[in-house]
Amino acid sequence: MNGNTITTKDGTTIYYKDWGTGPVVTFSHGWPLSADAWDSQMFFLASSGYRCIAHDRRGHGRSSQPWNGNEMDTYADDLQELFTALDLKDVTMIGHSTGGGEVARYIGRHGTARVSKAVLMGAVPPIMVKTENNPGGLPLSVFDGFRQAYLADRSQFFLDVASGPFFGFNRPGAKVSQGLINSWWMQGMMSGHKNAYDCIKAFSETDFTEDLKKFDVPTLIVHGDDDQIVPIDASAKLSSKLVKDSTLKIYPGGTHSLGDTSKDQLNKDLLAFLKA
Repeated sequence: MNGNTITTKDGTTIYYKDWGTGPVVTFSHGWPLSADAWDSQMFFLASSGYRCIAHDRRGHGRSSQPWNGNEMDTYADDLQELFTALDLKDVTMIGHSTGGGEVARYIGRHGTARVSKAVLMGAVPPIMVKTENNPGGLPLSVFDGFRQAYLADRSQFFLDVASGPFFGFNRPGAKVSQGLINSWWMQGMMSGHKNAYDCIKAFSETDFTEDLKKFDVPTLIVHGDDDQIVPIDASAKLSSKLVKDSTLKIYPGGTHSLGDTSKDQLNKDLLAFLKA
């Protein structure tokens, strides 16, 4: 291990932050971001007596950009390699958006031997795309549109997502933060071109239904009812029925990015869940 990185079995370098001491909390970020997306939560919880660890998913942030493995099984296996390398136990896993899918797939593939609790926030499970079994999902054409816009002008596409639906800045009366937009864009631009492209399929078409049924630890599901990226009816409301022993907490008017737009409330709720 070299500094705050591990090298996975296929030679991919995974960067991670490791702040504070105490019970372990891990953070899985959303697309196309990095561990930096969790800074507010990590600072708060590390200051409250927890050891906070967040990695940059392969192909994102400061991790390397392998051509292959940009799908949920490998993301989950990378996380297991990190957990093993650091010998983490009794972990509370927190995942946002795509990272919520990563947490679900981790538990589906690797179980909860190292896990004591889980949090899914604005998370993509059970499955985003519309299928025969998921009639309330978003049509595939939505994600094809993402890919088209991404390939046409990735930088502008990232700017458009951050300036509009991600933080709810397209809503009347929204208090727009140019700083948040810039931060999102910068994190996005650090991602690998193919990695982030492949990840669109990973977050939209992966079915986590069976993974969610394997959860056997206390689970908090947090979602904004004005989430424009991952609509609540087809995600959190369904997941809360599939996960045993789960608590669904809905933020009225909450955006997709509760860690930024509702951070004081979220931090308080996470701390209460950790102490429970």
